[in-house]
Amino acid sequence: MESSGTTRRQATRQKLYEAAVTLIAEKGFSATTVDEIAERAGVAKGTVYYNFKSKTELFEELLRHGVGLLTVSLRAAAEESEERGGTRVEALDAMIRAGLAFIDRYPAFTQLYVAELWRTNRAWQSTLLVVRQEAVAVVEDVLRDAVGSGELSEEIDIPLTAAALVGMVLVAALDWQAFQPERSIDEVHSALSLLLHGRVSGH
Repeated sequence: MESSGTTRRQATRQKLYEAAVTLIAEKGFSATTVDEIAERAGVAKGTVYYNFKSKTELFEELLRHGVGLLTVSLRAAAEESEERGGTRVEALDAMIRAGLAFIDRYPAFTQLYVAELWRTNRAWQSTLLVVRQEAVAVVEDVLRDAVGSGELSEEIDIPLTAAALVGMVLVAALDWQAFQPERSIDEVHSALSLLLHGRVSGH
């Protein structure tokens, strides 16, 4: 059982994450100040430093927290699919939908994550690589099982295929959010599902 102090601290951190992610998505990391984050979160500046040593640490924990939520939702989708007796490919399909739902819920975080992934020499580069690997590993595990059970060809390159699937969902979802917002999640999911099932070539 968590103490009320712990719960309160988590609620404060959540507020700070939400404030930071929207501000940094709007203005960039360097231009965002701790004062602005505190103001947007509706807390005193000292509260930020009580929870995080610095703006950099806040951002690092934000990345860890956000990608952690994504990883949990991907794993849950795969497990639920398996419990229903679905195939490994159906589990991958469920993970695509879970990824889209996550991005639909946290668009500012996703934009930030994708942008940061390609920047180098950032203080949080190593944290970012670790959390990226945790998310991709969930997809790798299901691909590995699919190859083992004969559902997918042994010729597939598991790390690259997992990265490609995650990349496909991230970029397609950001495109959906920015340029095709009138589309429903079902439409976006079925388009990506066709790609997953290899039906695009018309066979």
